[in-house]
Amino acid sequence: MDLVTPKEIVQRFVELFNLHDAEKLSHIYHEEAINHQVVSEPVVGREAIRQMFEREFAGAEMICIVENIFEDGEWAMLEWKDPLGLRGCGFFHIIDGKIGFQRGYWDMLSFLRQHQLPIPNE
Repeated sequence: MDLVTPKEIVQRFVELFNLHDAEKLSHIYHEEAINHQVVSEPVVGREAIRQMFEREFAGAEMICIVENIFEDGEWAMLEWKDPLGLRGCGFFHIIDGKIGFQRGYWDMLSFLRQHQLPIPNE
């Protein structure tokens, strides 16, 4: 399947994310891509992004429900929620059919509480 538009890439991202397939998910990123979830430091490189998704999928049952996907040039914006009520948004810069940069905004404290995960001490 040839993915052409940023919106189609983000739709594929959501599909693979919901399958918890870190390997296939990492392959829609450029080799030197940056994934910056603002609640943590940026993750740089396809392999590091794959490892990040593996850790995240092992730690909690995460499902992305699309509310909106907008496209503007090389960018796609994803507004999402999960079954527990958490909401967030992500911005994806798509270059040559792959994610070159991603930034996500969501509330980590709410996520940890909803999944009954430990809350780090400051």
